[in-house]
Amino acid sequence: MPHPKKQKTHSKTHMGRAHLALKKNTLNKCPKCGSAIKPHTACSECGFYKGREVEKKELKSTTKKTK
Repeated sequence: MPHPKKQKTHSKTHMGRAHLALKKNTLNKCPKCGSAIKPHTACSECGFYKGREVEKKELKSTTKKTK
């Protein structure tokens, strides 16, 4: 296997890794329920995508039943 003739400096090593940084995820609001979703995906909370229901989801009730 080929080997480098000279050692790569610390500066050149770090400059070569400049594009490896993590990028922020883009999040949009669901127009139906307002929860944060990734673009071009169906909402995991209500199941809507582009104004149409693509997944059947039951809404969670916020009221507690008393005995």
